Amino acid sequence: MQTELKNADEQSIGQAAALLQAGEIVGIPTETVYGLAASSLSDSAVTKIFKAKGRPQDNPLISHIASLEMLPMVVQDIPESAYRLAEAFWPGPLTMIMTRSEQVADSVCAGLPTAAVRMPSHPVALEVIRKAGVPLAAPSANLSGSPSPTTAQDVLADMQGKIPLILDGGACSVGVESTVISLAGAQPTLLRPGYITPEQLEEVLGCPVAISDAILNRLKDGEKAASPGMKYKHYAPKADVTIVNGTFDAYKDYIREHNEKGVFALCFEGEEEFLPCPCVTYGHETRPDEQARALFSALRELDARGAKTVYARSPEKTGIALAVYNRLLRAAAFRVTEV
Repeated sequence: MQTELKNADEQSIGQAAALLQAGEIVGIPTETVYGLAASSLSDSAVTKIFKAKGRPQDNPLISHIASLEMLPMVVQDIPESAYRLAEAFWPGPLTMIMTRSEQVADSVCAGLPTAAVRMPSHPVALEVIRKAGVPLAAPSANLSGSPSPTTAQDVLADMQGKIPLILDGGACSVGVESTVISLAGAQPTLLRPGYITPEQLEEVLGCPVAISDAILNRLKDGEKAASPGMKYKHYAPKADVTIVNGTFDAYKDYIREHNEKGVFALCFEGEEEFLPCPCVTYGHETRPDEQARALFSALRELDARGAKTVYARSPEKTGIALAVYNRLLRAAAFRVTEV
């Protein structure tokens, strides 16, 4: 298959919508990361996503809508709290999990009685959904387990020859996947951290939000993943990544002691001049929004530069930085060293 990479304009968006209506899959930009889109109502189309990505079938997908009128196509028994969150954060990087509708394809839900849905804020994504006329399942447009794509060129690197079209809508403004909150239980529960923080959710909901243990720990044996990004090693470069948790001086000493051939530091801007090995930076230590935008491209750069072992400076574990730490934790397969 020949993969076309086109700037997103009226003509290419129309082409993407036509492909989606015909049961094909297309790479599209969102504000979080680039997505690999297919109709959420078609099992045969969604199956192509799993095949192109090499994604495990028990890892559920998020459906993307362009209006609240589309919401019942994905979920039912919608609580009032969902409308409050939608008013506050949609369009935007928030995914809500509720009871699935009968229309949404079984493969989207991975055998669960729930479905995940969000309304992206990227104008290209919204226009593609409107023109296609159906919700779009759209996990990150990368090979399963590798760093998520934040540019169209990242998508092309992973999906060349696997999909017919990629729309280039520029670099993603958020850079990490959406916050995921479940509204399907007795208490709202954060399943995946993102740009929308637990504190923001609690302010709108007027009640505490539980934090899933799976955000910072592996799922227990036999436990089902209720949200994308929970179960498998994700976001990982080819190198072995270890998070080093401690002060910069302790981090610096640790790298000096472990500075062998192929070792790289994944550190914050301005720190590289003090380290004895090749470095890749991912934003400023005090700017978690920068870290979020830079993380996945930094992980891809480590691959491009031939890193074998990566020691990563740990971000904070609150606010937006919790999302960055969550992604790094999975890229490191939960390897953390305290120094």
